[in-house]
Amino acid sequence: MRRVHVILFSAWLASSWLAGSWLPAFGAPAAPVPTAVFGFEFFDDTLDIRPEMRAEQAGRLRLVNAELNRLIAESGEMTPVDLAPEAARIDDLGPFYKCNGCEAEIAGAAGARLEVLGMVRKISNLILTFTLSVREVGGEARMLRVGQVDIRGNTDESWLRGVRYLMKNRILAPGLPALAH
Repeated sequence: MRRVHVILFSAWLASSWLAGSWLPAFGAPAAPVPTAVFGFEFFDDTLDIRPEMRAEQAGRLRLVNAELNRLIAESGEMTPVDLAPEAARIDDLGPFYKCNGCEAEIAGAAGARLEVLGMVRKISNLILTFTLSVREVGGEARMLRVGQVDIRGNTDESWLRGVRYLMKNRILAPGLPALAH
C-alpha cells in the first residue's frame, strides 16, 4: 500500500511539474495585483482652519501617503498603478469618502484590479483615527481587507506609526487569504 502512495505522489508531482502548477501547491507567492492607491484623505472634526495648521496637516497627509505607497510596493501582494494621468479627475471627484464609489471607474481605467482608500479623521489635536480598506475594482467591488487604528498625538511620527500599524497588523497581516485569485 505504501508503494502505491509513493507511486501516486510521484505521478502527481511529475504531472504538476510538467503543467507548471507545482508552484502554488508549495506556497509560492502569486504575482502582485495591480492596485490603485488613492491613499488617505483627511477629515477634521475640529474645523481648525488656521492656515498654519492646514499646511501642517497637508504635509502629514503627504508623508503618510508616501509611506503607504512604499509599504504597498514592498509588500509583494500589490503593485501600485500610475494614477497621474487621472490627477485632475481625482481632484474633481474627491474627497472619495463622500462620493459612494466614484473612484472605481478611475481605478478600472488605470488597469487596477484593487483599490486602496483611507481616511485620517482628526477628532481632536490628541486623538486621530486611521481607516484603510482594500477593495476589488468592478463587479461586486467586494471589500477584501479593512483596518482601523486610533492614534494619540498629532505629530509626523504618530501618523507614520498609524499607517505602519495598519499595514502590518490589518492589511498585510500574516495568515490572510491572498489578494490574487
